[in-house]
Formats: sequence, structure tokens, C-alpha cells
Amino acid sequence: MKKILLLSDTHGFMDDAVLKHVLWADEVWHAGDIGDLSVTDTLKSLKPLRAVYGNIDGAKARQEFPLDLEFECALLKVWITHIGGYPGRYDQRIRERIRKHPPDLFITGHSHILKVMPDKKLGLLHMNPGAIGKQGFHQVRTMLRFEIDGKDIRNLEVVEYKR
Repeated sequence: MKKILLLSDTHGFMDDAVLKHVLWADEVWHAGDIGDLSVTDTLKSLKPLRAVYGNIDGAKARQEFPLDLEFECALLKVWITHIGGYPGRYDQRIRERIRKHPPDLFITGHSHILKVMPDKKLGLLHMNPGAIGKQGFHQVRTMLRFEIDGKDIRNLEVVEYKR
């Protein structure tokens, strides 16, 4: 069983409220718009990190992190990208690829809108943790915690903080 903390859209912001959840996790996954590499440096100093760059991220983040990250965690095929859309409205860049090779778990960021929804047609689960940073239109900062056991996602929790 692996404990995952899923973040996105930090926009250079990190605080103790987030870090206490990092300590709970076995791995931290970041779905882009890091904003400042001090964020990912802090995360990496505490736990293993998997991250992608987002549209606001500069050259240094783009050198360190990929646009798309595909990997297996336990028996679960995972794909993380910053701008990917969601079931029924996938981004044009990934639409054909996700139809031909759907992961078990498809993770995006970008919208600042927390969303967890199945794509019954492709047989995958989509997650967007919303935004945990303070920049953007969102009124509540959000992230997701869950456990992976084989191919199963268990104990999914939404963590919320006021801006």
C-alpha cells in the first residue's frame, strides 16, 4: 500500500499546512504550475516526488520535469500532465493518445477546480487536485490524499484550506 499526496498549481507557494500532509505520504505527485523550484526542492527533501511542469513554469522547471509523466505505481498505470482536460473534454493534444492507451489513473492540474470522476468509456479515473497555491480565482485551496493498493485506489480524501 502506497500513500500519495497529490498537489497542483502551487504557483510558488508552500506552507506548513501542506508540509504536514507531505510527511504523511510515501510519495508526492505534483501536476504542474510549480511556480518556483524552491517548492519542489522542499518536497524532494522530504519525500520522493513525481512532477510535471505547467504552463506558468519557466525554463528551469521544464529542464527538470517533463510535460507528461507516465509510470506504474503498484499495479496502477498513471499518467500525469498539467493541461489534459477531463472525461468527455480531453485536451486536443492528448485526446487520441488517451483513447488508444488509457491509463488507470489520469491526473491533471491547470483548472484550479478539484475534480475526481470516472471515464466509464475509457475505464479510467480522472483526478484534478485543484490548486493548493494562493494565486488564481479559487477561494479554497485543495489537494488530494489517497492510498494505492495493487490496482485499487482507497481512502481518497479532499484536503481544503481557506485562502
